[in-house]
Amino acid sequence: MRIYHGNIVYSKNKDELVELSNGYIIVNDEGIIEEVSNAIPEQYKNLSITDFGDDVIIPAFSDLHVHAPQYPNRGIAMDKLLADWLNEYTFPLESKYKDEKYAKEVYTKFVNDLVKHGTMHVVVFGTIHNPATDILVNELENKGIQSYVGKVNMDKDSPDYLIEETDQSIKDTETFVKKHSNNKYAKPILTPRFAPTCSFELLKKLGELSNKYKIGVQTHIVESLWEKEEAKNCFDGCRCDMHIYKEAGLLNQKPFIAAHFIFPSEEDIKLLKECNGCAVQCPDATTNVIAGIMQTGNILDKGINLGIGSDISAGSYLGIYRQVASVVRLSKIKAFYEKDIRTVNFKEAFYMATKQSGALFNKVGSLEKGYYFDALVLTDLNDSFNKLKPAELVERFCYSGDVTNIKSRYMRGILINKD
Repeated sequence: MRIYHGNIVYSKNKDELVELSNGYIIVNDEGIIEEVSNAIPEQYKNLSITDFGDDVIIPAFSDLHVHAPQYPNRGIAMDKLLADWLNEYTFPLESKYKDEKYAKEVYTKFVNDLVKHGTMHVVVFGTIHNPATDILVNELENKGIQSYVGKVNMDKDSPDYLIEETDQSIKDTETFVKKHSNNKYAKPILTPRFAPTCSFELLKKLGELSNKYKIGVQTHIVESLWEKEEAKNCFDGCRCDMHIYKEAGLLNQKPFIAAHFIFPSEEDIKLLKECNGCAVQCPDATTNVIAGIMQTGNILDKGINLGIGSDISAGSYLGIYRQVASVVRLSKIKAFYEKDIRTVNFKEAFYMATKQSGALFNKVGSLEKGYYFDALVLTDLNDSFNKLKPAELVERFCYSGDVTNIKSRYMRGILINKD
């Protein structure tokens, strides 16, 4: 057992941000929080204390949509629109992962950088290449990062060098699933890239795998107006993007992760709620390549589970804390130019990045009793001439902080990295 002292900030729900000045967190030997209080309970008086003084303790972040193979392209080609960005930069880069040595070098750096930025739970796209995606899974597993990792499926309307033969794609996917299903931390997830790059035969066979192995799905859903219409054009009789996945049998297992979800129809929303799926907003990514801006407040009000993703490399920065700021910023821009749009506040965005996104994993994303102590300690955010409250320091971190403000990182109660 150990006690941690400092200023404590975490989300209780989307409308309530708990702020405890000079608080104490008692963590047991399994790394699970036993109690959070403003004084040390009598039964714990003799335990050692790790004292962070005026620094702020927050939950670690979760990234629900990121393309690990695109990591080398982060922060470049940001002047391109989506089609050119894909064809000139992204697809050629992904073809390099047939080289296992290249994959090992990139994925080692990617995983270390996740932790550096305070991300300890992640949902990841790989590529079509099994050996490279095996390397990605192993890097995450060895680091202890709770994650879902997908070998990508795509058998049409893509560059020739990335198009798979349908049966081989299914065979490779089943091999990947069987190989990693018993992992402790990094679990496989089915990953059809998005509907226009997949035949219905491929999606149906993935649905069979999903139900056979009780495995979830991640994909892109209504990311752009083009995709919204193209998905329906590609699949006769399908009324919307989500309906395609329902007809293929891909909504039966958990989790179902719908990246972007910018232009959903009412039926898309209904089907995502019925399967208790999770939409993911990637604010920087969808504005960098001009896919669109989510109606974040409206989506939250409809009862959709809504997390946040960095979406590297359409997104240019790996730290989810910057995306928290962007969620708020874009909701105001959306409301300024369009009618009947509700803005979101910082409390809601921080909840999305921590407790809501963490709900996909095992009791992470909060500092409440019963949650794992996956936590960050933030420092050097206050001014001597203008002392801020703990919650204000967290907001400042999300808007203007960086990795130098992360003093310590804890995963399941263990100090894993300290700057």
